[in-house]
Amino acid sequence: MGSLLAFGDELRAELGSPRSSRRLGSSPRSRVWRVELPGTSAVVKQIVDGPDADERYAREVAALRLAARAETPIVPALLATDSGERVLVLEHLDHQRPADDWIVGYATALARLHATARPEDAGILPRWQGPNRADIDSFLGLAVALQVPVAPGVSDELDDLVHRLDQAPGHALLHGDPCPGNDLHTATGIRFIDFEQASLGSGLMELAYLRIGFPTCWCVTSAAEPLLERAEHAYRTEWRAATGAEARDGLADACAGWLLRGDALVERAHREGDDHLARIPQRDWKWGTATARQRLVHRLGVVSELTADHTSLSGVSRLTSDLRHRMLTRWPTLQPVPTKRP
Repeated sequence: MGSLLAFGDELRAELGSPRSSRRLGSSPRSRVWRVELPGTSAVVKQIVDGPDADERYAREVAALRLAARAETPIVPALLATDSGERVLVLEHLDHQRPADDWIVGYATALARLHATARPEDAGILPRWQGPNRADIDSFLGLAVALQVPVAPGVSDELDDLVHRLDQAPGHALLHGDPCPGNDLHTATGIRFIDFEQASLGSGLMELAYLRIGFPTCWCVTSAAEPLLERAEHAYRTEWRAATGAEARDGLADACAGWLLRGDALVERAHREGDDHLARIPQRDWKWGTATARQRLVHRLGVVSELTADHTSLSGVSRLTSDLRHRMLTRWPTLQPVPTKRP
C-alpha cells in the first residue's frame, strides 16, 4: 500500500468522491488523511501492513461501534469502512486547546467510554492482559542490580497481585492507549480516537493512568493531588450515573501493575522483546516528555504511597520506596515528570 489516498470504489459509491485530501501525521502503524466529501469533512484512516494489522483494524472497528452507544458522543462517528483495505472513514472533529484542569473532563469521558460495553459483549474484543511472572522477575532483577534489598515475601505479594489483576472483574470498553493526543477536546466535549489496542476489562486499569502518569503514552504528566481527586471523583460519579453501580476499589493494584510493565517505558514499536527494566542501570533514554528513569521514579513514588496502608502489598510499598530513594541518590539530577501536557 502506498501513500496515495486509500478510498476505493465501494467508499466512493457510499460516500461520494473526495474533492481534496491532505495527509496527516500518524504513527508508523497507520496512514491518515483529512478529506472533503460531499457535504462534510472526514478523516480516512488506513491500518498498514504488519503481523497484527488485521487484528488492530478489527479492534478499532469493534470499539468504535460499541462506543457509539453512548448518549453523549465520545468517539467520532464511523461513516464507512473498507475491510479489504483496512480503511475507516470517520467524522472530522476540530481539536481545541485543553483547559488546565483537562483531566477532570477526560475522566468523565473515560467513564462514559468504559460504560458502553455490556456483559453480553464478551468475545467482541479480547480481554485486557496484565503483567506476568516475567515482569515480576524483571522488576525484582532491577532491585538486585541497583543493590536494593528485596524482603522475603515480596515475590509472593507480586505473584498475588498479578493473579488479582488477571482475575479483575469487569466488562468495560478499554481504549488501550487513552493518552494525550488520543483525546480530542471539541466544542461539544471530549472524543477518543485510535482504538487499535482496545479490549474489555476493569475500567480501573485506565483510570489508573491519571496517577501513574499515562504509562503507554509519549506524554507523561503528573497532576497535583487535589486535581487527581477531582478527576477520580468525576470518573466514579459518571460511572455510577451510566451504570447504576459503584466503581470498584483497586487503584493501588492497577498502578502497581503498570509499574511492573517494562514495556511501558518505550513506544509501542519497541515493546514485546527486550527487558527494558534491565537497561535502566546502564542507560537512560528519552521518549516524549520524559526519560525512562523519570517515568520509573514517578511510578515508584505513586505505588509507594498508594500501597502504604495495604497489608497485601506492604513489602512492595517498602521496596518501591527504597528503589525510588536509590535511583534519586544515584542520579540526583533526575527531574520530576511534567505537570502540564504540551
